Amino acid sequence: MQLIGMLDSPFVRRTAISLQMLGMPFEHRSLSVFSDFDAFHQINPLVKAPTLVCDDGMQLVDSSLIIDYAESTVAPEKRLLPVEPTRRRSALRLVGVALLAAEKAVQIVYERKRPDALRSESWLARVSGQLNSACKLLEQQAGEIGPGWLQGENPGQADITVAVAWGFIQLVTAELVDAADYPTLVALAARAEQLPAFQAWPLPSD
Repeated sequence: MQLIGMLDSPFVRRTAISLQMLGMPFEHRSLSVFSDFDAFHQINPLVKAPTLVCDDGMQLVDSSLIIDYAESTVAPEKRLLPVEPTRRRSALRLVGVALLAAEKAVQIVYERKRPDALRSESWLARVSGQLNSACKLLEQQAGEIGPGWLQGENPGQADITVAVAWGFIQLVTAELVDAADYPTLVALAARAEQLPAFQAWPLPSD
């Protein structure tokens, strides 16, 4: 299998880390949806990152769907999301907010790429507010769980997604989201970044 996309995307990175933690072997092709558009288009005309190209040629897009497929290939006890409904719902709540935060950070990056004359400061302010609201909610929810991993004794999908989203947010929008206001997220991300799967798929420094 091949995973297409760059690690500066939180969606590509969470997919790569998840696949490794699930024990699913894959080849990574670091193609940009911008600078490698033509090469990406030859693989997937949708030019959507991440794209997973399965061994039989079938393609999957969207990080959550790719991870869901990967989880279906392993035993329940090895999955990154809990199987029991109540615990699964709690994990999905955290995953959903973290994905929203990552999406808002991506929207800010894209808006900043527009020419000054076309950039909407009111839109940036609105999205920045949504980003901070999501981070505050994550800080609150993670703080209620307490120290350690969000899903129990071992890191799970909630830990992966929250940590990856936080790392990306600090990479591209640190001036909008003050790390000093989010000590629980800072500690969780620092702990996650020491995991072998995170170190195997590091966040680019710039």
